[in-house]
Amino acid sequence: MQKLFYLLFDAPDADGEALRDALVEQAVPAMRESGAREITVFANDDAVAAGNAVRQVDPPIRAMVSFWLEDAADRAPSEAALAAHAQAIAGYLVVESRPMSHDLVVGERTPGMKQISCITKRADISQEEYIRIWHNDHRKVAIETQSTFGYVRNEIFRPLTEGAPEQWDAFVEESFPIEALTSQLAFYDAKTQEEYEANFATMMESCARFLDHGPIEVTFVSEYYQG
Repeated sequence: MQKLFYLLFDAPDADGEALRDALVEQAVPAMRESGAREITVFANDDAVAAGNAVRQVDPPIRAMVSFWLEDAADRAPSEAALAAHAQAIAGYLVVESRPMSHDLVVGERTPGMKQISCITKRADISQEEYIRIWHNDHRKVAIETQSTFGYVRNEIFRPLTEGAPEQWDAFVEESFPIEALTSQLAFYDAKTQEEYEANFATMMESCARFLDHGPIEVTFVSEYYQG
């Protein structure tokens, strides 16, 4: 089995609710018929519209879909099902790891919200050092300084679609309580301003050790696990 991760690009003012419904009601059944399994739709819908996303690509990322196939070479029907609902799509073969798992219920919106970050390795460190810091040192920092209850790494193995952006090295899924969407204290699991500032500083210092913040793209989404 191989995991595929797709970005769906559309206008900033496109209806996120309509895109979510089209993906769940139309794309997912077609994908499942062609062999896709463990499908998850990540939608930038009304529930997360208040989030302060970092958007640098044009058009922006408005949804994401991950799924598994026996062989990524058989992805064409799934790609067609997704492409029918967005201005453009970009697909990637990824390697998944889950430092922190959370409960998922088929067909239901996962409580809280999810931040998905497209991240890039610092050019001045080796791949081995990048992985060591990210998978070991930073894992502890991220969990201890934030209100995270779910954490999934999707390391990009290779792009699958022509013209897919190549500035990113991974897609990071982090699940938070819904309050974290608009409250930095809630996001950084802090009860006071001082605790927030300390957690924020620790987190930023850790990120700076292995990430290039220039190309980063952050999208807030609702998670809909389709099974």
